[in-house]
Amino acid sequence: MGNRIKESGRRPYSVHYPLYSESGQLRLVGWEDSEGFGWFGRFGGIMTLKIEIGARAPDFKLEASNGERVKLSDFKGKNVVLFFYPKDMTPSCTTEACDFRDRSDDFKGLNTVILGVSMDSIARHQKFIEKYDLPFLLLADEDHKVAELYEVWQWKKLYGKEFMGIERSTFVINKKGILVKEWRKLRVKNHVEEALEYIRSHGSAKL
Repeated sequence: MGNRIKESGRRPYSVHYPLYSESGQLRLVGWEDSEGFGWFGRFGGIMTLKIEIGARAPDFKLEASNGERVKLSDFKGKNVVLFFYPKDMTPSCTTEACDFRDRSDDFKGLNTVILGVSMDSIARHQKFIEKYDLPFLLLADEDHKVAELYEVWQWKKLYGKEFMGIERSTFVINKKGILVKEWRKLRVKNHVEEALEYIRSHGSAKL
């Protein structure tokens, strides 16, 4: 499949629409719900399409720790650091969240919003935020649909057991809604500094 994905037909209100590869093969189906927001999803469980750097980041809507339902597209005009992590309160996830907390003012100064996503409930997110004074929203992806959408819902292995879970990953989405950078299977140490340096070095106005 080529790098360009084209959208076929109009994008009508509350009606699904297809996405095709350059060869004309149906790859993915998107739709709009009654509230009019865009969503991309797998079609029939057989189509696969890796999200691509330089392409529009899939939109989604999730319940957030502030009690609202948040869409990725709500933040157009700002850069978004979207980080997926396995579980609130666990050592590595706590370290990562606190690293983002400690540099949150630097990200804000670069016109960048931080959003964390895990399968934890809103109640657990709120406890996590209160305990560690986290200044950004945490989103509840309890049915892991958004994790699947971003292809971070993966087989994992721990103590000899295999299971499905969220693979620690971070995505940078620019102010136009385009995916410009991703880190997958990342290590927590120095990751936040690396993400911050990426945005700084590329210039928040140029992303």
